[in-house]
Amino acid sequence: MTAALTPAERAVVDALDPDRLVATLAELVRVPSITGTAAEGEVQHLLADRYRAAGLEVDLWRDDVDALRAAPGFPGAEAPRDEVWGLVGTTPGDGPPALVLQGHVDVVPVGDPAAWAHDPFGAVVEGGRLHGRGACDMKAGVAAALAVAEALHATGLPARRRLALHSVVSEEDGGLGAFATLRRGHTGEAAVINEPTGGRLLVANAGALTFRLEVPGRAAHGSTRLEGVSALDGFALVHAALRELETTRNTDLHPLFAGDRLPYALSVGTVRAGDWASTVPDLLVAEGRLGVALGEDPADARAAFADAVRRAADTDPWLREHPPVVTWPGGQFASGELVPGHPLADEVASAAESVGLPRPAEAGAPYGSDLRLYAAAGIPTLQFGPGDVRVAHSPHESVALDELVAVARALAVLAVRRLGVG
Repeated sequence: MTAALTPAERAVVDALDPDRLVATLAELVRVPSITGTAAEGEVQHLLADRYRAAGLEVDLWRDDVDALRAAPGFPGAEAPRDEVWGLVGTTPGDGPPALVLQGHVDVVPVGDPAAWAHDPFGAVVEGGRLHGRGACDMKAGVAAALAVAEALHATGLPARRRLALHSVVSEEDGGLGAFATLRRGHTGEAAVINEPTGGRLLVANAGALTFRLEVPGRAAHGSTRLEGVSALDGFALVHAALRELETTRNTDLHPLFAGDRLPYALSVGTVRAGDWASTVPDLLVAEGRLGVALGEDPADARAAFADAVRRAADTDPWLREHPPVVTWPGGQFASGELVPGHPLADEVASAAESVGLPRPAEAGAPYGSDLRLYAAAGIPTLQFGPGDVRVAHSPHESVALDELVAVARALAVLAVRRLGVG
């Protein structure tokens, strides 16, 4: 802790209980809130009770999924779901919140349980880290935001402006929870999304669009394969063209992505072809993600992808007459960016320094997030939170507890300053 803290800042930081913060994170991790499951709602109700105990005014609602899908700007979704639970807690008062701390409570599936050294939902603390699915991405950030609200409430110090906590679902599969929250009318003067940032300020995100590519072939017996046309061979031709497209799209990068070798990755995640070992496959279906450049209209990214597929097909007699089909199901993440020069970046960096953290550098992230939805709604937004995204979605997911506490303290100082506490 540095001597730069004011009495109000020090009071709130001192009121932040590290043991309670770790216990909160463990409680959240133990709820297996895989995106699209009923456990999303379970963790939202858990947090709503904690929000009320911290003196927050709570808006907890179940949204109409069909209405959200039909609404203009629907961000896409990948996981099947029949419910979306929204949760916002706000300190009492009038006017828009001066600061929003936002986080998502949904997590990705655990994959092979045998690959984990610990129970994925056991919240085991070992070696100064809490291990488990969602520990890093991003229940640590959710727990930190709650700790800030609890510390403010514990001091009883007056505030001139309001704080809001936005807890959302469905971030991992498109951002439907954030979309619902903003559509309900919740807003703020500035927002910090407490995603894991590894000590950096992420002021921009690339986008990501989920694609589906259907490559046709002509079935034949495997012993007379020349009588058929293998969809796998057609895909190989198209895939080579997509690799060239990826290379082209990752030249002349924005300075925020300096040092990132591939911020706009084009990745094929699943490939399915054929229905019998001795039959030439007559259809191949590939699904993956297309990176969207910072500031690029997603429609232009889709057009570039479709054009690369078309040009590849034009070089092959079969595909020229039987062109591949491109569709865009699933999550559709546009890029997003904090307005260049906005003071929020300096405010967060200064708060981090005030609690002894190195001043975080500004950077961009190669993945999509809820940042683009808040920025598009006119709310200046950046990402700053505990954890390293390199362990997210992996069987090694964990968060360092000292980093968790330090970031929570930095967010507390930021809140005191933006809210005019004391």
